[in-house]
Amino acid sequence: MTTTDTNVPAVAALAQQALAPKQVEPGSIYLVATADGRVQTVDLTGPDHTGVLSRKTGTTTVRDAQSFLTYWDKHHDDNSEVYADSDRLTVTAVLDAHTPGTARWGGHRLHLALRETTAWKQWLHLDGQLLDQETFAEFLEDHLPELLEPSAADMLEIAQSFQAAQKVDFQSATRLSSGQRQFQYVETATTKAGQKGQLTVPETFTIGLVPFDGSDGYRLTARLRYRIGQNGLRLGYKLERPDEIRTTAFADVVKAIGEQIDTAVMNGTAA
Repeated sequence: MTTTDTNVPAVAALAQQALAPKQVEPGSIYLVATADGRVQTVDLTGPDHTGVLSRKTGTTTVRDAQSFLTYWDKHHDDNSEVYADSDRLTVTAVLDAHTPGTARWGGHRLHLALRETTAWKQWLHLDGQLLDQETFAEFLEDHLPELLEPSAADMLEIAQSFQAAQKVDFQSATRLSSGQRQFQYVETATTKAGQKGQLTVPETFTIGLVPFDGSDGYRLTARLRYRIGQNGLRLGYKLERPDEIRTTAFADVVKAIGEQIDTAVMNGTAA
């Protein structure tokens, strides 16, 4: 074929179009010839190119049942699964769990990790310990909101009585028919030396504690502990079955979740 002057521009335009770089589009796979004669695959189907994730992934941790339910309502489907682990005090939802006939990734999860309240940890920390009068009285004063029976006002008066009875020699303690404990002492201060007195305190008292952030409150019984020795009077308390209260509190959290979802809560740990 002979190229005339009239069709030279058309041929040049075709050549330029063939040599021009092709516009690539996200979401496609291209085969590109390299300078050394090989063919290279260019995959533009990933989320870095399309801006769209192929599936939901990651674990979201929440601290109370209401937050668990909020996230659950947004992301669960008919095949999502929920597991409660009473040993770890956790509830875990596998939002993309396997269907009856299809395997799924199981990589999108919701994890409720309950956190003990400060008051709960403080009462458990001193459980069974014996303290000097001043320290015991200060502890009661710092925790008046948790004292139910006797009232906070009565317990404050008791705490102040122990703080006032610093320069005394405690000699004995008697259990009264009313269930209270009466401490007998002798004043050792110079102006009152030899004068006798007594302090009467409840042998048991009831406190109200919230074990976990966002959970309900529970009543616990504390029994007064004491020892009269060379270092004077030492006081403390022993909580009745706090582990059972914590177990009950966790079970109530699981129950509250189970009542709001259409999926059975299984006892165990998600794989």
